[in-house]
Amino acid sequence: MTDIELKKLKDDLWHAADVLRSGAHLAANKYGQPILGLIFLRYADILFKQHKQEIQAEYDKLKGGRREKTMREIAIDKCGFYLPEKAYYDSINNAPDDAKKATLVKEAMEAIEKENPTLVNVLPKDVYEQLVPEEEPELLSRIVRIFKDIPEKSTLDIFGEIYEYFLGNFALAEGKDGGTFYTPSTVVRYMVEVLGPEPGGEKKFLDPACGSGGMFVQAARYMHKHNADNKEMMNFRCYGVEKEPDTVKLAKMNLILNNVRGDIREANTFYSDPHNAFGAFDYVMANPPFNVDEVSYDRVKDDKRFNTYGIPRKKSSSSKKNADKKETVPNANYLWIGHFASALNETGKAALVMANSASDASGSEYDIRKNMIEEGIISQMVTLSSNMFNTVTLPATLWFFDKQKAHGDKKDEILFIDARNVFTQVDRAHRKFSDEQIKNLGIITKLYNGDEASYQELVHEYEEKLAEGVSDLNQQIKDFVPYNIVFEVENPDIGKTEEITESFALGIDKLDIVLVNHTAELLHSELEKLSKCRKEFVKADKWINGNKVKKGQNKEVQEFKDKIAGGLELVDSVKYYLKNLLWLKEKFPEGKYRDVIGLCKAAKLDGEDGIKDQDYSLNAGRYVGVAVDDDGLSEEEFKEEMLGLSQELKKLQNESNQLMEAIFNNMQILGIENKG
Repeated sequence: MTDIELKKLKDDLWHAADVLRSGAHLAANKYGQPILGLIFLRYADILFKQHKQEIQAEYDKLKGGRREKTMREIAIDKCGFYLPEKAYYDSINNAPDDAKKATLVKEAMEAIEKENPTLVNVLPKDVYEQLVPEEEPELLSRIVRIFKDIPEKSTLDIFGEIYEYFLGNFALAEGKDGGTFYTPSTVVRYMVEVLGPEPGGEKKFLDPACGSGGMFVQAARYMHKHNADNKEMMNFRCYGVEKEPDTVKLAKMNLILNNVRGDIREANTFYSDPHNAFGAFDYVMANPPFNVDEVSYDRVKDDKRFNTYGIPRKKSSSSKKNADKKETVPNANYLWIGHFASALNETGKAALVMANSASDASGSEYDIRKNMIEEGIISQMVTLSSNMFNTVTLPATLWFFDKQKAHGDKKDEILFIDARNVFTQVDRAHRKFSDEQIKNLGIITKLYNGDEASYQELVHEYEEKLAEGVSDLNQQIKDFVPYNIVFEVENPDIGKTEEITESFALGIDKLDIVLVNHTAELLHSELEKLSKCRKEFVKADKWINGNKVKKGQNKEVQEFKDKIAGGLELVDSVKYYLKNLLWLKEKFPEGKYRDVIGLCKAAKLDGEDGIKDQDYSLNAGRYVGVAVDDDGLSEEEFKEEMLGLSQELKKLQNESNQLMEAIFNNMQILGIENKG
């Protein structure tokens, strides 16, 4: 399945399930649980079917011998679980469309849990009764049929993508509350890109506020992508802590759907340590809840997970009223930060999301931060754009730890990245990273660490994408033969409509762009060429849509419009990769790390404007500075954009004048005097 086909499948499945949500007797924030359960059921059905012949063959081979095994034992060896017949998806899908369907789904979930102890109390069951309302008893059947559309040959990766896609959309639908169990995947992917988990040997991975398990899944995918074999993936073990019972279930299903080995415990990390975390982990990643208060000081003060670097304290108060109260930690942000650092082993690395305010926090938090900076374990700080998360609209900061750094030549140095201007707008209230933005930001860290080969590989990747796009675009230009279209035009001289045949041909026969060895200056000139090419397709669009087409030419007109749309899409694709190449070449023209004003700075502990000079602040803006940057538009694009804005302003002014005139006339009709 191609990326485009997978995207369409995910979109179609989500749209179909979302359309039916209004009929369910469930609050919006509860609809996700039964839907994700059905995705899991469909996954189990397809995966089991894919292994069934192999399972049966081994069962027959061993039957009656010393090594005889049950079907269940063989199934667990082959695909990780056993699926009883009553849980087959077709059995449920083919049953009558009535209220008994909910009972069938519940019994299927119970049967799976009975045969697979690791899934006990994980799968949703009773909630399906609310998907067979009296006024629409066939609702659950309709939802079940939606997921029947997932192809039988779907792989584990496809199901993992679908599950994550639904998790993300449910989190968006829930707004602020959705962010408590889901961290946007593009932020997690960037964190993993910087962390770079490596296969080889036993690897232990902790998330003490794991939500639905997205950190684990993205880390596993990163390792798969970087050629970790099955044996190495079996040594990749995830340990999670999550206090919400329903979210624990989501996380366990997520790990199973993505074939990730893990142990998720329901607990409160502040008061419980189910995984004996101190100094035990190779990697720690988390997006913990920000600014938690009322954590009992007495319950954490003697816990080495939290007191290694210090525990936040309130300023002392001598009042009798305060003396009688049990002391609480004023803000738990630095409890989390200290826990992540102390959970690492001698070579461990960590990445966490934290409120921006923690970077400059004063009082006891200042002392904790100073201890960590001087020890040399903080490797990198990244400030993100606003609206990257569901829970907060303000910018957040990513903290990165590296215990080995404390013993290297960069002990007294921290890499700061200001990524507030790096984002892709999803809608008015949400932003994300594109795939290329993740790679571009990730390359800063790689260059800083001396990995110049990765920079050249990324440049080569963009050049290949560019060459492919230019080839496709030139083929589109070549295929754009002159079109003869009959228009109906009003002739005011004779007061009649006349038929006029016109022909349109593009004013360009080829896009000639240099595909290798780019400089920033050259890329700017190539963008100019691309802008002129785009104008030709825009002219064609205005030509076909600016006149009344005579009836009976639907096929020709649609074919013409499709070629225009295809051409514009290809132009924009070529432009996209040109701009990404330009970003790399402008920021790092020599293919080596350098400080870039407004983007990145390797700040020293000592020296002028060093970290000590900045009072141990970890706010990237203090070090990186502000770039007086252009908007990335070519001269032609800038003119085109300004013309469009000018026309829009003119239109709004006309509408405003018409509205004012209407208001004035209405006031006169009502006999209201305008004294303005």
